Amino acid sequence: MPVYSMTGYASAQHSTASTPPDTGSKNQPNGQLGMEIRSVNSRFLDLSFKLPEDLRHFEPALRDLLIAKLKRGKVEVRASFEIVNGGAVTEPNARLLQRLNTVQDTVRSWLPNAEPLSVSDVLRIAASEQNGTRDWSVEIIPLTDKVLAALLSARQREGGRLSTMLLLHIDQLRSLAQQAGPLVPKLVEQQRSRFMDRWKEAMALTEGAVLPEAAQDRALTEATAFAIRIDVAEELTRLSSHLEEIERLINKGGEIGKRLDFLIQELHREANTLGSKSAALELTRISVDMKVLIEQMREQVQNIE
Repeated sequence: MPVYSMTGYASAQHSTASTPPDTGSKNQPNGQLGMEIRSVNSRFLDLSFKLPEDLRHFEPALRDLLIAKLKRGKVEVRASFEIVNGGAVTEPNARLLQRLNTVQDTVRSWLPNAEPLSVSDVLRIAASEQNGTRDWSVEIIPLTDKVLAALLSARQREGGRLSTMLLLHIDQLRSLAQQAGPLVPKLVEQQRSRFMDRWKEAMALTEGAVLPEAAQDRALTEATAFAIRIDVAEELTRLSSHLEEIERLINKGGEIGKRLDFLIQELHREANTLGSKSAALELTRISVDMKVLIEQMREQVQNIE
């Protein structure tokens, strides 16, 4: 299954012709219906609709259509329509002009700074009066379905790009883990040699006042405690396991965003522990590089459905 991003945008328009007068159907004026859907990341599916008043009653059907195809994301649906008069100018009658003049006088008596009606405003209102409204029930669902398919395609393309970047980061984290693994035994051996050198110096200073066996045991005990304290084998093992699971989920696809988000938190925890156990500058650098990569992965995962 593909991986889908929650970020996407799609739009489409549909133009309609007037109903021929000899069909016996109610006259339907020319019109153009526009639909656009945009989505961004969100923890849940959050739908919002911005529809003209004449299209408001289609919201439940549009909501059902989106819920069937989308699982997560903040999704905004916008629709608009325009009645086209075929290029002919509709001449307003005297009754309409009188009504508009009365309404304009009333508005400007309360709002003196309101702009007066222009000729284009009057002609548009006259055309609307003559043509009436159009029933969009036949066109709106197929058009929305078309836009939704384009949105899913855009989200899939973006999801593919996110998957590629995540897999690249996984390879980089594995490379850093491989660099960290051999460092710990070297550090332990260096510290053991350092403790033994201190033991020999102490023996020379005490001139036999302290039993050599007891001092040597103490030095070896401190070296062992140090080795346990800086051992990061368990953290590297868990980190490797999390990376394998993330890679498996990406290759599987589907609704993986929430599981990936949890695994990213676990990766961050292991990288932090690795840094807190660091006994060398090189291990600290590796821990910082890991956390930078994991933070980049977190930003990308937050966009996956």
